[in-house]
Amino acid sequence: MAEVNAQMVKELREMTGAGMMECKKALVETDGEMDKAVDVLRTRGLAAAAKKAGRATNEGLIVAALAADLKTAALAEVNCETDFVARNEVFAGYANQVANAVLCNNPTDLEALKALSLGQQTVGDSLIEAVHIIGENIQVSRFVWRTVETGLISCYIHAGGRLGVLVRLGLGQQATAELSEVRTLAKDIAMQVAAANPGAVSRSDFSEETIQREMAIYAAQAAESGKPAEIQAKMAAGRLEKFYKETALLEQEFVKDPDRTIEQVIASVAKAVGDSIQVLGFDRFELGRY
Repeated sequence: MAEVNAQMVKELREMTGAGMMECKKALVETDGEMDKAVDVLRTRGLAAAAKKAGRATNEGLIVAALAADLKTAALAEVNCETDFVARNEVFAGYANQVANAVLCNNPTDLEALKALSLGQQTVGDSLIEAVHIIGENIQVSRFVWRTVETGLISCYIHAGGRLGVLVRLGLGQQATAELSEVRTLAKDIAMQVAAANPGAVSRSDFSEETIQREMAIYAAQAAESGKPAEIQAKMAAGRLEKFYKETALLEQEFVKDPDRTIEQVIASVAKAVGDSIQVLGFDRFELGRY
């Protein structure tokens, strides 16, 4: 019997798109004959996965994974072709496996993620197997891995997995993360990010490029009024102030209580629990929107 080596398995995989384990089995069965191994895979339908790889993936799920201590989390977008498959339990299970692989390994990029072990296969191989089982092109389009030193992370998945948020809170003492008021606050802020789609945590976090672009728009709008230059400058500054209040998370009206800003809500909880609380950052994934 011919020896089946890693290079042969790799070559067969590249030819067919089938998983590494299935390629190895096919080569063993055919005594290492490549053409016969391809036929074996075609007979089993496994080679069809490669044909699906070029098809558009406009549906899918945003999934999150959170460590037990709430200090580390992952958010991922896994795409498929149809909403029907996105609601399939098998696809959802695969998507959650991907998120957990990110959580446990902190890969640097998509290629590093695909190389991670997922059971007896890599994430990349399991993706190909999932394509075969589910019958649609499946892709992992993006992910983030986040951690905090002293604080907690809250995850929020909305609209049946079409929107997902991670919010990182920094605390003065780790014990504060155990308090129900703080966990509720973290969840409320995550829901705020989902609903209000802020552009940054505070006004100072916006890039200079963003502010210059906004000011150019407001200045052009003010110029159309035909008013004196000093009035135009005030009009543009006023619109920039409105921009901050609408898009800086801390200055936004709290969706559950519009009479207070997020900053005021945080200050109230911080005072009640006797510890400092700050929003360190957030991530917001909306399906198909980058």
